[in-house]
Amino acid sequence: MADETTNQGIPEPEGTTNLIQTDYKIGQDNIETKIGPFGLDIHNPVFLISGLAIVAFVFYALALPEQASGLFDWLFSAVTKGFDWFFLGAANIFVIFCLFLIVTPYGSVRLGGTDATPDYSYIGWFAMLFAAGMGIGLLFFGVSEPMSHFSSSLGGTSMEEGVRTDWAPLGAAGGDEAAAQRLGMAATIFHWGLHPWAIYAVVALALALFSYNKGLPLTLRSAFYPIFGDRVWGWTGHIIDTLAVFATLFGLATSLGFGAEQTASGLTYLFGSGDAAEGTRSFMGIAYGNSEESGVENNPLLLVILISAITAVALVSVVRGLDGGVKVLSEINMGLAALLLLFVFFVGGPIFLITLFFDSIWAYLQNLVALSNPLGREDLNFSQGWTSFYWAWWISWSPFVGMFIARVSRGRTVREFVTCVLIIPTLVCVLWMTVFGGTALNQVVSDGYTGAKDAALELKLFYMLDQLPLATITSVIGIILVIVFFVTSSDSGSLVIDTITAGGKVDAPVAQRVFWCIFEGAVAVVLLIGGGLSSLQSAVISTGLPFTLVLLVMCYAIWRGLASEKRA
Repeated sequence: MADETTNQGIPEPEGTTNLIQTDYKIGQDNIETKIGPFGLDIHNPVFLISGLAIVAFVFYALALPEQASGLFDWLFSAVTKGFDWFFLGAANIFVIFCLFLIVTPYGSVRLGGTDATPDYSYIGWFAMLFAAGMGIGLLFFGVSEPMSHFSSSLGGTSMEEGVRTDWAPLGAAGGDEAAAQRLGMAATIFHWGLHPWAIYAVVALALALFSYNKGLPLTLRSAFYPIFGDRVWGWTGHIIDTLAVFATLFGLATSLGFGAEQTASGLTYLFGSGDAAEGTRSFMGIAYGNSEESGVENNPLLLVILISAITAVALVSVVRGLDGGVKVLSEINMGLAALLLLFVFFVGGPIFLITLFFDSIWAYLQNLVALSNPLGREDLNFSQGWTSFYWAWWISWSPFVGMFIARVSRGRTVREFVTCVLIIPTLVCVLWMTVFGGTALNQVVSDGYTGAKDAALELKLFYMLDQLPLATITSVIGIILVIVFFVTSSDSGSLVIDTITAGGKVDAPVAQRVFWCIFEGAVAVVLLIGGGLSSLQSAVISTGLPFTLVLLVMCYAIWRGLASEKRA
């Protein structure tokens, strides 16, 4: 095997592979220089174009906030409503493609060559996969989404001028608590199950296959070599990689925004002072967590402080690297998440939750086709406002999560890889949503407690925990989990964006990863101040739409790449 340093940190294939013969050398278009003591090794022009474009976008949001807010609202509505069929149809294709790979002979292809062995154990692999993939989202939506769909379904349908105005999935379940519970859980699992993990699996498999088996740089452009040939090293590839940077940064910023809001809300709920109804609620003297009726708005300063502090912690992890930073934090977080999950499971009613787990899976399978239908939907608020946004969000996150999964998945067979990335995480997500969302549902249906049902999205988790023993301790653990997931997401995202903007090098100077880590936090802060979560969501939508096309073409490229491996 060739010395690893000759391939800029990417291991050479072990055993038999079908290498792509190209004159391109990793990093040949890079600019290597120094700014003081800090070295730079950046790809020209991907780094410059993506960096300047993101700075311009952020400057626009700050300089013209009202105009930007209007544009964000229009963009979100136009894309989710005009292209909902496209997002839903594409996501269905990704699921079918992944399931097909499992049962075909191509499933025996090993990432890294026939003699490659896994770099990480299953425990370490799963820990990093979950921490990067859905950590913040599971904590934010684990209680809020099942409860939201349950409430809207229980309320039934409502019509104005022949158009449904409710947010219930499918045909709702007006007045029927049992049916509303099943439909609410089915809709939640739909958004966190096979479809998002199939999106991640497509990108991760493409990157791993063309880097570890074909000897190409670890960037998105490499996956399109079977289609465009050497043109991927020119402007065709520049556009693909630049889109990947946009999608990754804004997708990550959205998740960081959710995490910051939940952390701020949790801290204010647990340790704040004052009365929310009277508009005097605050944390550390900063107004936050007041009810809408009070007319007192949240002070964004608390979000700025949190994002800045957590970004600083992420910088330490960035400097420590993949094994010493992300891996360690991911395993710690996985342990804490498992403890919290087990605690809620045993005190929330294990018999009820076990029954709900299997009943929810069955409800999901029963409603899967209807929920996946991209055409002729009557539940437009649900399919456009929930599903369409979710698929755009997952797609925008796919370069980030996909490249991170590819980095830690060398040595797995395609069948093992797709099965573990697609099916096993889906079951874990179902378990998480069942335990947390199911406990909150049981509090409403059996105990008549509506605190979690009536609370704001970011507070539903804490209101649910408040009804269980050791509420303060478990709520603090929940906040710690959000923060550590925040750190691992920022760290992992910096690693991925740096790899793309360094032309596929995985051993670029640490200063570059530090730059992107700081930049991610700054973008999240600026967009939150400029327009709140709506601006972040609009940014995700705007990058998710064109990147959906990239993923669809990527499926064809993967097929051709696997076919050549079988002929090797």
